[in-house]
Amino acid sequence: MIMDTRYQGLQFVSNMLLLLAIMLSTEHGWAAEWLLPIDELQTLAGAGNAQAQFSLGVAYEHGEGVEKLPKEARRWYCKAAAQGSVDAWYNLGWMYVNGRGVPRDDDIARYWLEKAAASGNAQAAQILDMIPGRRTARNGCAHVATLPWVQDRCEQLQCQGIVRLVEKLSEEYDLDANLVLSVIRFESGFNARALSPKGASGLMQLIPATAVRFGVKDIWDVEQNIRGGMAYLRWLLAFFKGDLVKALAGYNAGEQRVVQYRGVPPFRETRRYVKQIIRAYGKSTHRYDLRWLDADRVSPPLLSSREVQTAEAQPEG
Repeated sequence: MIMDTRYQGLQFVSNMLLLLAIMLSTEHGWAAEWLLPIDELQTLAGAGNAQAQFSLGVAYEHGEGVEKLPKEARRWYCKAAAQGSVDAWYNLGWMYVNGRGVPRDDDIARYWLEKAAASGNAQAAQILDMIPGRRTARNGCAHVATLPWVQDRCEQLQCQGIVRLVEKLSEEYDLDANLVLSVIRFESGFNARALSPKGASGLMQLIPATAVRFGVKDIWDVEQNIRGGMAYLRWLLAFFKGDLVKALAGYNAGEQRVVQYRGVPPFRETRRYVKQIIRAYGKSTHRYDLRWLDADRVSPPLLSSREVQTAEAQPEG
């Protein structure tokens, strides 16, 4: 009887805390979106509405109207956070400080809570005073597509499917989804049947030699093509120790050319290619893991997906 009373008391406290969280969220202004049918909410979120994205994250976090899926909650919070949603910043911090569907990480929690606190969220400021952690550049959203142009570019379902697949695979390859999508944008324009005059194929424009090098058996299979391109990107990032400028130049012209010229080769196509992707992605470095250089992962360096095309090009004068 005592145990039952204690359990009921804990359950009451838990319910009150959840109610308080809902009241606080309503206070921040997402209640109107939250009242929408879930299919309308998903449509609005998919169209880029930050308020709907945050509300959809809440729905997935608590299993309201949809299956309870913490990773989906994080995905929509990340999208809303990229658009400046203070509520999404706070909820991401809350997820990471409590390990709610994600591994507990006080550093990532601090990243988001500091942003929320700086924007006037008093609860975030209070939590910051109670947790350890240090300032970090990691935010737990690297595997979510958040660049504004992705939303504008991928209105069709086929393109949206490519984005979701990249998000899924980017966690496996530890690559930023935004980087991979930027490469796909300039390699193939999201055309899965793209074929260059030199035989580079698919979304990530692989040539047969690169496909073989990274274990791609069907170069026209969308997932295999993306996997091959991502494996090569990871290898290049390890080879050039996170220098994205050199890694992208290697993807376009071949790592041997980058080594030969000690940087971006003096080819107009390569320089334009690197400049455009860096501008679209917004960064010039990326984390790397030297284990991707292991001989068991790839064979010795061969021609890149683009080296065949640039080998005959003349350096700019």
